[in-house]
Amino acid sequence: MKKITVISILFLIVTSLKAQSNRQILDFEFEGVVLNGVLNLPEDQKAKGIVLLVHGSGETNAVAQEWYLDIRETFVKAGYGIYMWDKMGCGKSGGAFDHNQSVHNSASEVIAAISTLKEKQISGSDNIGLYGGSRATWINPIVINKYEDIRFWISVSGVDDKENFGYLLEQNLRIDGLPKDSVDLIVGEWLAAVKIHHSGGSYENALNATPNLRKNAFWLRFNGNGTEEGYYDYQKTLMKEELDEETGLLVVVRDFDAILSNIDCPVLALFGENDMNVDWRKTKSLYERTLADNTDLTIKSFPYCNHNILECETGGFYEFQDNNLPYKRCEGFLDAIEDWLSER
Repeated sequence: MKKITVISILFLIVTSLKAQSNRQILDFEFEGVVLNGVLNLPEDQKAKGIVLLVHGSGETNAVAQEWYLDIRETFVKAGYGIYMWDKMGCGKSGGAFDHNQSVHNSASEVIAAISTLKEKQISGSDNIGLYGGSRATWINPIVINKYEDIRFWISVSGVDDKENFGYLLEQNLRIDGLPKDSVDLIVGEWLAAVKIHHSGGSYENALNATPNLRKNAFWLRFNGNGTEEGYYDYQKTLMKEELDEETGLLVVVRDFDAILSNIDCPVLALFGENDMNVDWRKTKSLYERTLADNTDLTIKSFPYCNHNILECETGGFYEFQDNNLPYKRCEGFLDAIEDWLSER
């Protein structure tokens, strides 16, 4: 079976960068590897600050393909610079891409990027903010806890402390029209397989525990048929991770409640109400419980919007691919970012 963790990259939307900006390539070094990045600064004014755009899961080709242009344009229009880079082994960045890179290591990577901006005295580097969705909402709180000089954080499609795939699987099986008893059966088999895999169990035992899961159309499309070699290769990493005994889900960030509670910079949290990748209501409650007492916390959610804050019908994982829907950003999303920044 493949690696269990699944937090999708927020889809890029390619538009023209209408706001006048000074675009420059800016590399930095992390763990002896040079990572390739791009910095956009306002053209006719000193930057109010610099926002680091931290990616979600998966490989990137962000610099060459000009990912997230509508979001980057929003920050430039608001007077901020924005910096993003390609992960190791992606685009023109050196090294090899690591599917199993820990969120703590990714946080150290972000801090290395911040250090470079400050060392080069880039305009606005005295006022650093963080932006990111999905997996990045594990990374950025860790950065804020490790690096004291973060001025604000914009969280998009945030996560709680645990693996999200159980929720993703359940919701997409429901969208595919399976009755509740079938959904419960298949999700139960998936959880059983995770426990077998995590405990050092054999590939054969995992197969025996998942007869219905392995025949399910969504699972086959999403995961394919994992190989025995891949099963044992990932098991080496998986067995080092913590499994929550009550839910059977992997704990991605230990003591995440405490990490969030320690944040005191302003936070804007944005959610799509049709997010079928992560349970946004659960994360919203988590943020209200941990952040509200110590921070200037603003939460906004957008109806008919998916995990990627795009207009949708169901929020299903393959909805855009299957139904040929346009990649249309949810109304009010970019305005919410710009308005929140202007208020501060």
